[in-house]
Amino acid sequence: MSRLKLGIPKGSLQDSTVELFGKAGWRISVSSRSYYPGIDDPEIECMMVRAQEMARYVESGALDTGLTGKDWILETGADIEEVAELVYSKTSLGRVRWVLAVAEDSPMQSVRDLEGKVIATEAVRMTEKYLAKHGVKARVEFSWGATEVKVPQLADAIVEVTETGSSLRANHLRVLDTLLESATWFIANRAAWKDPWKHEKMVNMAMLLDGAIKAYNRVGLMLNLRRDDLDKVLSALPALRNPTIAQLSDPGWLAINTIVEEKMVRQLIPKLKAAGAEGIVEYPLNKVVY
Repeated sequence: MSRLKLGIPKGSLQDSTVELFGKAGWRISVSSRSYYPGIDDPEIECMMVRAQEMARYVESGALDTGLTGKDWILETGADIEEVAELVYSKTSLGRVRWVLAVAEDSPMQSVRDLEGKVIATEAVRMTEKYLAKHGVKARVEFSWGATEVKVPQLADAIVEVTETGSSLRANHLRVLDTLLESATWFIANRAAWKDPWKHEKMVNMAMLLDGAIKAYNRVGLMLNLRRDDLDKVLSALPALRNPTIAQLSDPGWLAINTIVEEKMVRQLIPKLKAAGAEGIVEYPLNKVVY
């Protein structure tokens, strides 16, 4: 039987990735003692790999496919197939930023002030390219982690990834510039991508993962209304697409089914009720596939 070798990012993306696969329809069970998680699909074999190394292993064929950040694809320079961008991160459905930061009280105001200075980062290649683009010569040192605490005793500046900026603020750092905005990508080995069976398996997986992301902050709404109230209800109802409208057994009544952002529901339901809607039901979604 053919099997697809799938890389799950170990570390900060691990929990959100396992949750995303669950929404998409695959149950992954992770053990702290094993780098080979279980999955309820006999056609898939999972392996835990650090996001920083994922693209390299996919390029070599050790893995057929995997999930990693655009930042690490660029940092490793791996030659892989970028199948789909999946915009989720450790704590949110947003992108992360790689930023150049210095101590709050540092006199430095731009990258040009870093001439001859020391920069600590995990993304050495990215930082060196950024400095070269600006014509600045500085020493870039690889950091194994806890990069924020190295300023100012061990480095003059850092290049670090952030989602909200809270860790930078907690360590009294000030952002000078953004080097890159990055999101998670579903990537494939080029030979595996040309294999018809693996290609179809990966395309379907990417579609369902994307559908799960689209459903994260949305809910479904069903409601009934008198035909005479249709215009009023539709004017109150924002729709992902045109809402589905169906005739009920009573010719004077209709049913509407639509998808809306969850954060809107608390304002929307009272408006719909006031417009004449009845029997309003909110229900959760796992996937939204266009």
